[in-house]
Amino acid sequence: MQRVVTTCFSMLVLFALSPGICSAKEGDRVFRAGAATSNITPPLGELVVGGWAPFPATSIHDELHVRCLVLDDGEHKIGFAICDNVGIPREVFDLARKYIDEETDLPGANVLMSATHTHSATTARGPSKTAAEENLTWYQQFVARRIADGIRRALVNLEPARIGWGGVDEPDEVFNRRWHVTDPDMLKNPFGGVDTVRMNPPRGNAALVKPAGPIDPEVSFISVQATDGRQIALLANYSLHYVGGVGKGEVSADYFAIFANRVGELLEGAKDNPKFVGMMTNGTSGDINNINFRDKSPKRYAPYEKMTEVAEHVAQKVAAAHKSIEFHDWVPVDMAHCELTLQVRKPDAQLSSYLEQVRARADDQKYHTHEKIYADRIERLVEGPDDVTILLQSARIGNLGIGAIPFEVFVEIGLEIKEKSPFEDAFTIELANGSYGYLPTPEQHKLGGYETWMGTNNVQLDTSEKIADRVLMLMQQLKERE
Repeated sequence: MQRVVTTCFSMLVLFALSPGICSAKEGDRVFRAGAATSNITPPLGELVVGGWAPFPATSIHDELHVRCLVLDDGEHKIGFAICDNVGIPREVFDLARKYIDEETDLPGANVLMSATHTHSATTARGPSKTAAEENLTWYQQFVARRIADGIRRALVNLEPARIGWGGVDEPDEVFNRRWHVTDPDMLKNPFGGVDTVRMNPPRGNAALVKPAGPIDPEVSFISVQATDGRQIALLANYSLHYVGGVGKGEVSADYFAIFANRVGELLEGAKDNPKFVGMMTNGTSGDINNINFRDKSPKRYAPYEKMTEVAEHVAQKVAAAHKSIEFHDWVPVDMAHCELTLQVRKPDAQLSSYLEQVRARADDQKYHTHEKIYADRIERLVEGPDDVTILLQSARIGNLGIGAIPFEVFVEIGLEIKEKSPFEDAFTIELANGSYGYLPTPEQHKLGGYETWMGTNNVQLDTSEKIADRVLMLMQQLKERE
């Protein structure tokens, strides 16, 4: 029997109101917002991750940042800290929260922290996705410090503001990357077996049948303006894994940063505001990327050309939709969180025996290209803890609900949360408060494929159901506080 322990609680912290700000009467309520960025670019030589083999950074194409937004309804403060990184362990975020608790009046538990999942940034991950980080590297400590600094700077920038949110579809840039195919050679897995679906099959191949899941075309966004019309920040959310296509050895924040800059050029009120902060968060994109696998003759792109194209399309859609959203002079904001303990996957005797054979045989006898990589990954799972405790969050901004999940989340899960949310609008930010691997649904686990393999997915097979239930439960708690 699988063991699951849940501890749920919510933060409802009152803080001393600034002089002149009063929430006692409805007509006196003042909404405030502040935004800031904090640079987390590492020195050259740090390892860039995202592919099968890390390599040292030799050049910085564009700087990496933490992009921060703080919202204050006069009773509660909440914050967002979005980091240009492939994935960040919970312990780094926890250290940042410790600094925030010690140095500000914003509860660290009320800050949603996430990684964008750029594959061209240096790593803040450790050697294991399940074992707690006991001794943080200098860069991990640096990132934690800079997250806290960014939140502090956003707090300094708080000013009376108004807020609105909306969404617009951009279906042309998102594709499900898991495919049913007819060629069994495409379906081999590193454990000596054959799957039902293939991640990233050859483009335009005759063996392609159909995608194994849906997409979510919506670009959700939150817009914050000063009372004089200056654009303070725009936080967007899109279920697109990343784009890629960088120069050799170069560090880049990918399309997430290009969007952040471009949307600032497009929005009235942001063009002439050097303090404007654009932000793109990663939605539920564990099975989604930017590749049209039906295309038999894809265009060849120069480095950064494709990500710039994607960012332009998305930014243009958001800028157009932004013109029709409704702004509110005041809305309630709040945050709730919940801890969930999950069982870590371990190999059975049969799989352990097979992996021993994998380690012993020569490379020219390989059944699967990555079988030795997975033998090593599973060995680390065996040596690691039997369970892991994750942090889940939900945020409330007026009638908008935001979920936060520390995995690379399959799009089906995000669509379910949108459908079942008690709020009129909702979206989910992935790789928030941790980075524990992929999160398929039980139905997708049955199909197999890269994202479901032990060592890519690291926790019990029904985790997605438990997480969706708890994120929705947290949203319901926030809704009932009205």
